[in-house]
Amino acid sequence: MAIGALITFITLLGLGTWQLYRLQWKQSLIERVEQRVHANPVPAPGPGRWMQVTAESDEYRHVQLSGTFLYRFTTKVQALTELGSGYWLLTPLRDTDGNIVIINRGYVSGIDAEKIIQLETGDNGPSGNNCEGQEMGKCSQVLVTGLLRMSEPGGGFLRENDPGAGRWYSRDVEAIAGTHGLSRVAPYFIDADKATSSRLAPGTAPQPVGGLTVISFHNNHLIYALTWYALALMVAGGFLWVFREERKSRRAGAG
Repeated sequence: MAIGALITFITLLGLGTWQLYRLQWKQSLIERVEQRVHANPVPAPGPGRWMQVTAESDEYRHVQLSGTFLYRFTTKVQALTELGSGYWLLTPLRDTDGNIVIINRGYVSGIDAEKIIQLETGDNGPSGNNCEGQEMGKCSQVLVTGLLRMSEPGGGFLRENDPGAGRWYSRDVEAIAGTHGLSRVAPYFIDADKATSSRLAPGTAPQPVGGLTVISFHNNHLIYALTWYALALMVAGGFLWVFREERKSRRAGAG
């Protein structure tokens, strides 16, 4: 019993200490993300860095890039935001070198999503001039600023993406690019900020609403650490109580 109690006590202490290390890591991560979000925008990682882009080193970094939107490849992804339920509009942005980064232009309601796509892909829309097939230097360039986000493969909670039916529940960059036959696509996407969204087509309605990125981290590690330590103390206390009662019992038997 003593050996079992000792092993359990040490294990619980180790789990509590591990949670304290996790707490330090999470606080450091939150501090780094806050610095990235509020820093001046830097150029988005190019193809030479795509393989090195990770959530720990790059997610939520404030970036910027310019290029031409490929509106006919706009993808609707279901969204639930502070403005209600609707869609994110994800549109590929191609730079002058032919590299593509998918831009989350922002939130739109279900009704507005179809209106925007029809306007942008119609004869009088930005895709109507067939700019995508022209020499890139002659196309209308836009400047996008926003937060770098990592791809969200698979789908949403209990709902898998269905590309064939056009039902998307997560911003899966690789799957979206593959569905549209796009190549040279960055492994991340960018959440356009509010300023970018208002710049893209000023004075027209409806428009996607950018700048709705929710930055939150679950940070319950201190509670978990205290719980493990409390359990360790309970094991120690229980063992001491049993040990003391056992000694009393033996003394009574001996008497």
